[in-house]
Amino acid sequence: MVKIRLKRMGKKKAPFYRIVVSDSRSPRDGRFIEEIGYYDPKTEPSTVKVNEEAAKKWLSNGAQPTETVSRLFKIAGIEK
Repeated sequence: MVKIRLKRMGKKKAPFYRIVVSDSRSPRDGRFIEEIGYYDPKTEPSTVKVNEEAAKKWLSNGAQPTETVSRLFKIAGIEK
């Protein structure tokens, strides 16, 4: 099963996330298929940048976003 989820990057206590498409069996920060955006919760307001075309392509192909990613997609204006 293919999932769209967050990959944690950054230093200790300064997280920065990349939105990636990966196999559900691979580890959180492990192998991924494609990077489609990023999310920075530390900025005010938090930064969300998503490649809309790629996100829609993966959603139409059956990729399941996690709860957090679906919330971020709603902010970015991407619907299923």
